[in-house]
Amino acid sequence: MVDCWEFNPCVKLTLFWIFPKLLVVLLTKLTIFAAIVFNKFFLVTIKPMIMIVKVLIADDNHLFREILATLFKYSSDIEIIAQAEDELEVLDKVLSSRPDIVLMDVSMPRLNGIDTTMALHKKFPEIKTIALTAYDEKTYIKGMFDAGACGYLLKSCKFDQLVEAIMQVYNGKKYISDDVSEIIIQDYLGQNSREAVKLPKLTERESEVLKLLAEGTSVREISDRLFISIKTVGTHKKNIFDKLEFENMAQLIKFALKNGIVPFI
Repeated sequence: MVDCWEFNPCVKLTLFWIFPKLLVVLLTKLTIFAAIVFNKFFLVTIKPMIMIVKVLIADDNHLFREILATLFKYSSDIEIIAQAEDELEVLDKVLSSRPDIVLMDVSMPRLNGIDTTMALHKKFPEIKTIALTAYDEKTYIKGMFDAGACGYLLKSCKFDQLVEAIMQVYNGKKYISDDVSEIIIQDYLGQNSREAVKLPKLTERESEVLKLLAEGTSVREISDRLFISIKTVGTHKKNIFDKLEFENMAQLIKFALKNGIVPFI
């Protein structure tokens, strides 16, 4: 019996030439289709998970802004998308670029960093602010946090610390650098020490009179408010000056501000 596989040329042509060609074409199309599906569904799904924190630098020192922007060029997580040198430019750039974080200097022309942060927080509450400044006084630290800032660090910090601050604030946490924390702690301890030494010397009524005098209240107004005579107010005032060794009202006001009896204006 004759083997048809051996002698039929059509069978040979189909098996050894046409079928392999069709198989190659089919495999090529399947590969292209798989690549399209992978790119469309897998990559598009993964891409949004790679979050880049968008940052605006607000500082009146042009050189400082440029150096900072250059450093962040090598960061895979943080991108400097805009720069501003004063309050008006900050609000304008924030509106157009919508950053996640604003690095805010305390000292800027026209409007300082505290007032700018307050305006920014009121207008764009979703955008977070970190103070990056050379000022290490308690007044500025408290002022920035009261205005709505989420972090505070000094320009003397390391680059890694700044990156850490940005990422922590972006993730919903507060950030205070170690040196700023030390300032706050020392001020707190010093304030407690001053109060322990000086304030207990005063009676409760004298403390009330001291606060009212420091706030600029007149002797007659104090008399009316505390329901005591003008002469009694004068006696309390004299006792305050004697006990705390004041020579004038300027020293009284300075003492009240330093000890937190009245707030900074």
